[in-house]
Amino acid sequence: MNNMGGGNMRRPLIAGNWKMNTTVAEAVSLASAIAGGLEAGCAADVVLCPPFISLYSVSEAIKGTQLKLGAQNMYFKDSGAFTGEVSPPMLKGCCQYVILGHSERRQIFGETDRLVNEKVKAALAAGIIPIFCVGETLEENEAGKTAEILRRQVSEGLGGVARGKEVVIAYEPIWAIGTGRAAVGSQAGQTIATIREVAATVLGWEAAGAARILYGGSVTAANIAEFVSQPDIDGALVGGASLKAGEFTGMVKKAATIKALP
Repeated sequence: MNNMGGGNMRRPLIAGNWKMNTTVAEAVSLASAIAGGLEAGCAADVVLCPPFISLYSVSEAIKGTQLKLGAQNMYFKDSGAFTGEVSPPMLKGCCQYVILGHSERRQIFGETDRLVNEKVKAALAAGIIPIFCVGETLEENEAGKTAEILRRQVSEGLGGVARGKEVVIAYEPIWAIGTGRAAVGSQAGQTIATIREVAATVLGWEAAGAARILYGGSVTAANIAEFVSQPDIDGALVGGASLKAGEFTGMVKKAATIKALP
């Protein structure tokens, strides 16, 4: 395993993907509860990713806190006849991050590596940090194709990205998302070390060493320590557990303690 010498310098990041859950009022209440459950100066970056309709309201609710805001998706064009889509300029006013290439977008909505790559480049051009998702299916995993699939997704998804740009990568084994079947910490750590090495071929060793790579897939307060204790895992992309303020803030605190910078 190779953390490229940067493992003790990467600030942990915990992102909550609320998916298609919460009304605007519920989103504001949840964001406020999460903000209230974290001590000032918590040594981790925390990103909330509510549905599009709640972005502005949540941005207002977390003003003056350490919480950051992310969108769950984005199209790569700035404007045009793209009914139902949301553009980088629309998000830039309130979002610092955007989730791109999530397995649900790839599987349910047919997003390709090429489309995800366009989105990643558009986000960076707009000054928004992409949380770029990769991961293999159960069938691919059982066929021993994990490394092959991830190598393709990372190299194609990050193709053409200028060296030195900040990109967060999230490894989500599709067989672990929403199933309660999380990967083993050491297994995820080894896979993420491989992702970092592939990213280095595209972004350069320095940028890849500084990039934060998260684990996602049935992460809970009970198992997060197993993942963030791995030197190459810098945090988590949390699904269902991010809808429970107490559990989510507990995860943030555990990650911040385990990954405390010297």
